[in-house]
Amino acid sequence: MPEIAGARARAGLSAKTEQIVRNYYAAWEKKDWHALDSLLTADFTFTSPLDDHDSKSVYKSRCWTPNVNLIEHFDLQQIAGSGNDAFVMYVAYIKGGKKIENVEYLRIRDGKVESVRCYFGAQNSYPAAQS
Repeated sequence: MPEIAGARARAGLSAKTEQIVRNYYAAWEKKDWHALDSLLTADFTFTSPLDDHDSKSVYKSRCWTPNVNLIEHFDLQQIAGSGNDAFVMYVAYIKGGKKIENVEYLRIRDGKVESVRCYFGAQNSYPAAQS
């Protein structure tokens, strides 16, 4: 079983929500924007210490494009939540043998990812900053 499938959901997360979360990270690993885009709502937003409710198009240009080819794989450490809300703690392995650790909060609506809020430490703790 791939590393991405290693974490176990906790605290009442529905099987459907857990699968959507896993598909979200799998699309990043497969470097498949179409698969990721199909998982995101039309009004999707992304927030992090560097981003404030960025739209899907801004997310693609600021997050996906500079980072997707740097990520080798994710090791999902924990998936926890309830209903349509999930917290994911992961280690992302990136090119050059480096890794980053983040926590993300995903909100699911009608079977799609409505928002992602990424929690990371310093401004240099995301893939593009590490390369």
